[in-house]
Amino acid sequence: MYPKLQNVFRLGVKELHSLRRDPVLMLLILWTFTFAIYTVTRGVRTEVRNAAIAFVDEDHSELSQRLRDAFLRPYFKPPVNLMVDEIDAAMDRGDFTFVVDIPPKFQADVLAGRQPTLQLNVDATAMTLAGNGTLYIHNIIDQELLNFVSRSEGAISAPMTLAIRARFNPNLESSWFMAVMQIVNNVTMLSLILSGAAVIREREHGTMEHLLVMPLTPWEIMLAKLWANGLVIVGAVVLSLYAVVQGALGVTIVGSIPLFAAGTAVFLFAMISLGVALSTIARSMPQFGLLAIPFFVVMNMLSGGVSPQESMPKTLQLLMQAAPSTHFTGFAQAVLYRNAALDVVWPQVAAMVSIGAVFFALALKRFRATMAMGV
Repeated sequence: MYPKLQNVFRLGVKELHSLRRDPVLMLLILWTFTFAIYTVTRGVRTEVRNAAIAFVDEDHSELSQRLRDAFLRPYFKPPVNLMVDEIDAAMDRGDFTFVVDIPPKFQADVLAGRQPTLQLNVDATAMTLAGNGTLYIHNIIDQELLNFVSRSEGAISAPMTLAIRARFNPNLESSWFMAVMQIVNNVTMLSLILSGAAVIREREHGTMEHLLVMPLTPWEIMLAKLWANGLVIVGAVVLSLYAVVQGALGVTIVGSIPLFAAGTAVFLFAMISLGVALSTIARSMPQFGLLAIPFFVVMNMLSGGVSPQESMPKTLQLLMQAAPSTHFTGFAQAVLYRNAALDVVWPQVAAMVSIGAVFFALALKRFRATMAMGV
């Protein structure tokens, strides 16, 4: 057994040297865990920021002016005044996401208790901004109307008081969510690419024939590729969490980074095995890229990091339980966001181990057949 472990170690060191001499893959790793995370986290926001809004003021009253002045930065750009016949053209051009139309005699009707209708036009092509922005506008207008009516009729007490406590992300900053989820998504993508490149590089450089004549077994070669590529990705993930997420982005990580690194290693066991299996089907890196795209796109989109699993159809939820990314996403959110310990996340870890064992067996079978054919 000891000579076999030595073979696995030395082959893994060879993989690391081969990766070091590949400037394209080295640049990809650097970009994926630094600039890609920073730019996406800073650029993609789910909360309302600098939304373009316009007002059609047909009332010209104190109340209509108060409503207009209530929309402030950084949530909204300074409101622009429009005429009624300019609404359609302005929204067709995409000049404004929201247009509020205040009808004539709006203030008088409010004071008389007639419950007038105020129209909000929304450009729903920007779905996230439209949904969140509509809630913002609804709450702002409700609060201003309540303040105006209570000033006119005396204090009006609300029937209840709602105390909001946002746990794990008290300021509801999307960057706190996007930073970690971007790392999870990038690990899924890069693990497939590196493992596939590790096998295809052997074939393209002609070193596969060297492995065939050496006293090596397929599982030794596979384990070497697993630990070498896994070590690179885990190291990049840890450095990214400390230097980019906590350092450059200023995102608070309350959970255990060592526990997350250990869970990432388990996840990589499954993903690298899948990548090796796919690489035995593809004949070149372009073919492998086309083959891998459906896998990591579907796993990223349906893992629960982009949208909650609870909102998906039941059949799709059950189907995605066979994907290791689903369990890794739940594991990452529990550990890094909620400071969960191993006694909480062990079901996700066990699921990743089980799926990884299946993928490893499949990859080993395919890899053994590939070596037997001498390809």
